[in-house]
Amino acid sequence: MKYKNFTYKKSGVNINKANKFIKFISSSTKKSKKTGEFKNIGGFGALTKLPDKLKNPYLVTSTDGVGTKIEVANQLNKFDTIGIDLVAMCVNDLIVQGAKPIIFLDYISIEKINTKKLKNIIKGIIKGCKLADCELVGGETAEMPGTYSKGKFDIAGFSLGLVEKDKILINKIRENDLVVAVPSSGLHSNGFSLVRHVLKKKKINLKKNSYLKEELLKPTKIYVKHILELLKRKYISACANITGGGLEDNIKRVIPRKYCAEIYLDKVKTLKIFKWLKSKGVSEKEMLKTFNCGIGFCLIIKPYNFQKIIKFFPKEYKPYVVGKITKNLKKVKLSGKISW
Repeated sequence: MKYKNFTYKKSGVNINKANKFIKFISSSTKKSKKTGEFKNIGGFGALTKLPDKLKNPYLVTSTDGVGTKIEVANQLNKFDTIGIDLVAMCVNDLIVQGAKPIIFLDYISIEKINTKKLKNIIKGIIKGCKLADCELVGGETAEMPGTYSKGKFDIAGFSLGLVEKDKILINKIRENDLVVAVPSSGLHSNGFSLVRHVLKKKKINLKKNSYLKEELLKPTKIYVKHILELLKRKYISACANITGGGLEDNIKRVIPRKYCAEIYLDKVKTLKIFKWLKSKGVSEKEMLKTFNCGIGFCLIIKPYNFQKIIKFFPKEYKPYVVGKITKNLKKVKLSGKISW
């Protein structure tokens, strides 16, 4: 038997479409470029000039995705916000170390290139980079027939930041420091497998629920500019990005030995979406270990700095005290209950 006319396109990979998409990214990032010295998009590697006047800089890196929030985006056919989520999940981790985000790269793998879908994702990534004051310098788009089912895809991001050695947030926590909550915009990008499980078991038609359609695709809040202002003024002893694992698991990652973050749950100002999930049968224990419950970011500061930090946040993200640092071998202690 003779075989002929085997092509990459017939196998499910359309290089021409991919090249056109790369050109779209390149043209879309021109406006956001901080320097026009190098053309990075479409090259083999991305070149970035280090900021001037650095004395002893350290590189800080972070990589992440948005989990099964992409399934909600697919279900609602809305893809313009998950790119913001992707940037947020990476850069919000960088600032925990005291670093300023410099560059961002994305990875998109998809069953079949859908130009409209991909353009909306990239627009979100570019918007996220603008909010984080960093630059999208490259990435990879992989068309992978046979790996994903029809219409399915995944995205991942990588960010790099810089921090001077003497400004790294480490070993600065002391007894009687305050634990301060900065509100989240909603679910952010964690716990969506549980959310989708609730929707399925309760037989909720997401497409017909106007509240959930908007709420579930709200983009993750990017805290970079607010936190960098506080770091510049040396107002922060430590901070934590509240993602998967909730308050306890994330705060304990920045608490040194012999110290404890005592969190008063009755002080937590939770949001409507979390009250809704609780009302649908998710236990308090499960809520606390899965979701941010209304707190997207935590600051640990000296008591005398609390009033100073408030002016750096808009009204909807106004920080408030939820606990304090004590001496204890247990790194985090939760007390009280959230008012659901």
